[in-house]
Amino acid sequence: MKDRIALVLLAAALLLPACMREAVPDVSSGAETVTGPGRAEEEASKPKRESGGGPAAVVSGLRIPWSVQRFGETFYISERGGHIVVASNGSFDRQEVRLGRPVYEQGEGGFLGLALAPDFARTQTVYAYYTYRDGGRTYNRIVSLVPEGGSWREQDALLERIPGGVIHNGGRLAFGPDGMLYATTGDAGDEELPQNLQSPGGKILRMKPDGGVPEDNPFPGSYVYSYGHRNPQGIGWATDGTLYSTEHGPSSVPGGHDEINAIEPGGNYGWPETIGDESREGMIPPLYHTGEDTLAPSGMAVDRDGRVLAAGLAGNRLVRYTPGGEDVEVLLEGEGRLRDVLLTEDAAYILTGNTDGRGRPKPEDDRLLRIDLR
Repeated sequence: MKDRIALVLLAAALLLPACMREAVPDVSSGAETVTGPGRAEEEASKPKRESGGGPAAVVSGLRIPWSVQRFGETFYISERGGHIVVASNGSFDRQEVRLGRPVYEQGEGGFLGLALAPDFARTQTVYAYYTYRDGGRTYNRIVSLVPEGGSWREQDALLERIPGGVIHNGGRLAFGPDGMLYATTGDAGDEELPQNLQSPGGKILRMKPDGGVPEDNPFPGSYVYSYGHRNPQGIGWATDGTLYSTEHGPSSVPGGHDEINAIEPGGNYGWPETIGDESREGMIPPLYHTGEDTLAPSGMAVDRDGRVLAAGLAGNRLVRYTPGGEDVEVLLEGEGRLRDVLLTEDAAYILTGNTDGRGRPKPEDDRLLRIDLR
């Protein structure tokens, strides 16, 4: 089933303050250290320019990477099988994650989104979104993690029993400028969930860092921030505070209709009642959609000019959209499936997703790529 419309970017999209660019906490000792070019399939090194002047490969040999975060000069990359890759200074550690419930990696599920805590410099806390099984059913949960002995240990479970499945798990995490944790969830293949305000499926959720429900959420006592989503996998903020999200459109007839949305508190984004330019009272249409073309946007970021960069899976390209426009600009293509993007002032870091079973991996895949931005 088609999806709907790596080391520096989501952290840059949130513009970490200078005080957080301190010495990187030492969490890189321990499991599976890889250095230099001796093992090509798991090599991390300084950026290497691809032949023909293309993007620079910053890290190679990743195993189904899903999310990339950055603190100082260190990158934290989730791998869907249940590891965090910590990469810096020409090497990386593939570190085990010890969880209260095992990762269930099937289809689109597994160990997905990562977000560094706003006070990461002090606490070294990472938040994660992942798929698990309970009572014969598939769910997703959001947990906090802390480093311990070269691995990561679950500290707290913030939210559990988010609907999950082999498709449409959502999975992106990000801290907003308000200090709250936001999560995108999919409909898990059940089209009744997005319009059901009692279900966390097919939503964008908002919570306190300790898992509490913020008092100013649009629906009292509920994590739901917006609803009517099919499979949103990207989220980010412009400097003016506008929240954007990317979302996968349907793969049946008509296909395509992948979206970029501006998210309003309490907003209903229409799925499955509307797609594309269709309208219905009380439902918010997308800022941009792909028509019957497909991008399958996953991770995204917003640059300092308010433009949305989205990494495309089935579309195999990184695009940039200016809100109010009618088309997108292609920034990168020819590298296969693209899973996530992270921005700095002058560059974008992009995770490829060619080892996820739907791509055509090269021997060095998957990789974190760097391209210069003008």
